[in-house]
Amino acid sequence: MKTALILGASGGVGGETARALVARGWQVRGLTRTPRSGDGIDWRIGDAMVGSDVLDAAQGVDAIVHAVNPPGYRNWATLVLPMLENSIAAARANDARLALPGTIYNYDPASTPVAHPDSRQAPRSRKGAIRQAMEARIDESGVRGLILRAGDFFGPRPGSSWLSQGMVRPGKPVTSILSPGFPGVGHAWAYLPDVGETFARLIDRDADLPRFARYHFAGLWDADGAGITDAIRRAVGRQVPVRRLPWRLLPLIAPFNPTMREMIEMKGYWRHPVRLDNRSLVAFLGAEPHTPIDEAMRATLTALGCG
Repeated sequence: MKTALILGASGGVGGETARALVARGWQVRGLTRTPRSGDGIDWRIGDAMVGSDVLDAAQGVDAIVHAVNPPGYRNWATLVLPMLENSIAAARANDARLALPGTIYNYDPASTPVAHPDSRQAPRSRKGAIRQAMEARIDESGVRGLILRAGDFFGPRPGSSWLSQGMVRPGKPVTSILSPGFPGVGHAWAYLPDVGETFARLIDRDADLPRFARYHFAGLWDADGAGITDAIRRAVGRQVPVRRLPWRLLPLIAPFNPTMREMIEMKGYWRHPVRLDNRSLVAFLGAEPHTPIDEAMRATLTALGCG
């Protein structure tokens, strides 16, 4: 039986990957700072920011999925790369495959309408630059690496996402939709259970992967910006109004709100389309896992408590 350690197994990508690997017969360990149980996961108490905790949890594993973020998504610039170093050290000690969820934020949205796995990276945000640095660090470390880049996440356990943190209000009926998109501009979305299943299929075929593998997950391509809002309307069964995010007002709030500053940095990815080319992924797996959008959106809104 193969064994994987999931850092971030209580979150979106990590949790879905953990469940997909369990379904494929893997033994899965999850590192958690507070006691947990369930999901078929062997939960280990520890902190991803403590190197010895990661090493202890990783003993004898075949794969490590680094899908963890600093608590509250704070202090990225100072914590993210040191945290990754703990996973690299554990992967090296066990000759394990180190898998990292990637994003579209590695690319310049104004000049990359279609991003291939080897397209030039030119991030236009601080978090995008950190994401680029994370991938580069895994590559130069010499461990066996796997990067799966995807668009903006949504799903039953989405954590911090555009859909659950702004477009709708968790725990509230959907009476309106706040759309960050610009009319006619395409946007890439990724349903988390499909991302987790893709990661599981790739990890399960570790022996067939190159030493450092990069793939793109195409997911749901919303060609004109209306696809995701129309899916929300169909899921709730009514024509709720769509309001546009007032991008011009955000700079007035940004000096007092770090979240607003980060949102402004992401504006280009809504102003310009960045589509992920998944041909190499499909060539390797045969197909990309895909849940119909209406089914995916119903599951997402039900889990968020949005009637």
